[in-house]
Amino acid sequence: MSPELLVQILTGAEAGTSPVGDIWSMVLHAGLMVKFVLLLLLGFSITSWAIMLFKSFQIRKARRESYYFLELFWKSRSLASAYNDSGRFDSCPVAEIFKVGYQELTRLRKTTRETIDGDDVAEISPAQRPGLENVERALRRAINVETNRLSRTLSFLATTGNTTPFIGLFGTVWGIMSSFQEIGISGSANLAIVAPGISEALVATAAGLAAAIPAVIGFNYFMNQVSVLETEMTNFIADFLNILERDMLKKAGVSTLGVRQ
Repeated sequence: MSPELLVQILTGAEAGTSPVGDIWSMVLHAGLMVKFVLLLLLGFSITSWAIMLFKSFQIRKARRESYYFLELFWKSRSLASAYNDSGRFDSCPVAEIFKVGYQELTRLRKTTRETIDGDDVAEISPAQRPGLENVERALRRAINVETNRLSRTLSFLATTGNTTPFIGLFGTVWGIMSSFQEIGISGSANLAIVAPGISEALVATAAGLAAAIPAVIGFNYFMNQVSVLETEMTNFIADFLNILERDMLKKAGVSTLGVRQ
């Protein structure tokens, strides 16, 4: 294909209008119902892209802060110092879970009238083991809260992917019905009369697919990212509870094999 012919096709010099101009013209000449369907699909598409941009920023920030918080947590000398530093990680789901667990641990100590001093968890006695189950339940609830926060609004992407093709198909069917009605009124069924109306109606189907495909891809991608973060939170809970259990046994003078030292 010569450069001159390519320029003619892109600029519409040969046909008198550009491909984009043809589509815009079909939209302008479409029926009222088809225009309403296209406007509805445009709203779905804009909202979906806004959600995907926001989720991309939110999850990227959550993963970055989780990495830095975990590095800080394992380098901290005590849970108290890690708790004081966790305030810097507002978008970190792991940090939020740790804060919930530490606050529940503090309430556990207060209920048993024990004073917090240098070592955070050495104050916990074996008699408090049922209380540690409260800490575990609080951590599990915190996972659900953080998972719901991260996956919020993703259901709209699933709704967009499931419904917009059918909305577009509805607009197409309605446009074809209108075209056949016009054919019946005019009494002529040649291609020059049928083709414009059908092509205008098919724009709605194309618009529905254009809104659905990115939404489905975005939904699957972000749900996978949320699943990765959820696994990270679950692993942190297991490590955190192991720390509490180990220090509790250490205070009781019992080895991990159950033999008194």
